Amino acid sequence: MQGKKFKGLLADMMGLLGIFNVGDFIPSLAWINKLTGLDAKVELVAREFDQFLDEVVEEHWRKMEEKSVGGGGEDRRDFVDVLLEIEKDKTLGFALGADSIKALVLDIFAGGTDTTYTVLEWAMTELLRHPRAMNILQTEVRKIANGKPNITDEDLEKMHYLRAVLKETLRLHPPVPLLLPRLLTRDVKIRGYDIAVGTMVITNAWTIGRDPSTWDKPDEFKPERFWNSSVDFKGQDFELIPFGAGRRGCPGTSFAMATNELGLANLVDKFDWALPEGLEAEDLDMTECTGLTIHRKVHLLAVATPFPS
Repeated sequence: MQGKKFKGLLADMMGLLGIFNVGDFIPSLAWINKLTGLDAKVELVAREFDQFLDEVVEEHWRKMEEKSVGGGGEDRRDFVDVLLEIEKDKTLGFALGADSIKALVLDIFAGGTDTTYTVLEWAMTELLRHPRAMNILQTEVRKIANGKPNITDEDLEKMHYLRAVLKETLRLHPPVPLLLPRLLTRDVKIRGYDIAVGTMVITNAWTIGRDPSTWDKPDEFKPERFWNSSVDFKGQDFELIPFGAGRRGCPGTSFAMATNELGLANLVDKFDWALPEGLEAEDLDMTECTGLTIHRKVHLLAVATPFPS
């Protein structure tokens, strides 16, 4: 039940973060948000999220107290448990506080769940639209996995086409297309343009990834383009920056890619995939929804057939 509630709240929050806010661009017209109901909706989602996180933290506190009283038990600590232990033992030398713990939990789950499953959904969509790419990927994964029940990190390092598929997915469908806004802390001059302190800078990673001056046939899904390419997504190559770049680049890049690689490898290893009967690849609706992250507007529906190991 909590998982379903969290998913709904997360969807509402991501939608609000990506909505057009008049006050962000014309501060003197910020009062319009009251008339449109935007301010009220933001307050409602913030209040419900705060209540939900309070329940999560309280539940973990209670389990920690029960364990300390009962003693023993298998160590199955999660991220919230670790934060609460830091707060309890004053490991940092200062009080972490309930609000800080809730903020960290929200950052981790908002940044590490919504974007991750968005990439996986788009990757599976493109593979179903391109059976040849699906076949190449399954052949690679199944050859390396060789029927093992679990794919290891060592296996993933050998799956070069898998990494190429995910790079191409991130190029075409960056989960956060406009990255996170930046605010200039000083006046700068860029290519002859004077940009004042306090200016909001929005980077369009979606457009950069489809720039025809950089990419050959930019709107086509071609993982092979990364086979002999040194271009990576870690922020050093500015033609592919789904995680941002510089000091404000995403701190969860490694975690996100490890999760995506393992998830996609298992999906194509354990199952054969097809579109529902009567639906052709060219019929797939590729419309993107609005919001901070760009999901498919119509969720992907695919038929999975277990592959005998």
